Amino acid sequence: MIEYIRGILDELSPTSAIVEAHGVGYELLISLNTYTAIQGKREVRLFTYEVIREDAHLLYGFATKSERELFVLLIGISGIGGQTARMVLSAFTPSEFADIIRNEDVKMIKSVKGIGPKAAQRIVVELKDKIALDFGTGEGSGQKAGEILTGASRERMEEAVAALTMLGFPPAAGSKVVRQIVKDQPECPVEQIIKQALKLL
Repeated sequence: MIEYIRGILDELSPTSAIVEAHGVGYELLISLNTYTAIQGKREVRLFTYEVIREDAHLLYGFATKSERELFVLLIGISGIGGQTARMVLSAFTPSEFADIIRNEDVKMIKSVKGIGPKAAQRIVVELKDKIALDFGTGEGSGQKAGEILTGASRERMEEAVAALTMLGFPPAAGSKVVRQIVKDQPECPVEQIIKQALKLL
């Protein structure tokens, strides 16, 4: 298995990156988190995971080992493929997702496109004993180990995400932005959370 690829970032889109290393251009499928992490950089290092199928040879790229570890855990769950796992990683940072699993927040997982109630419940059941308290920390996640939103903050967050969804924004994108706002401003009222999120989405 290829552990990582270090080279020049030749092309970048929200879903893929082409990295040139020693004259060879590697196309890597990436999440929005990785896209944000490497945007604007000339030289990058992406941790990799290969998926070899009869009809395709895919190479996934990750800005951190935590993100790759989560990807491997997710695709190990029955019914969760690479594309769905990448959608999860685009919606949440590793530390955010770890908190969601620890809190058994099925509703947040269901907000990701392509994940239904049964799949969301299965993800929680299969991962709750596999996610460490310090998962995703120390790699630029900006979140402390074990950090959990208070009940009031979570309620405001859910209300804001519901409002944004009604306005036509995808639940996963809305929840990612709202979660960051609530994390930075825990006492921010719902209406202000929505206003700030509208500027960012």
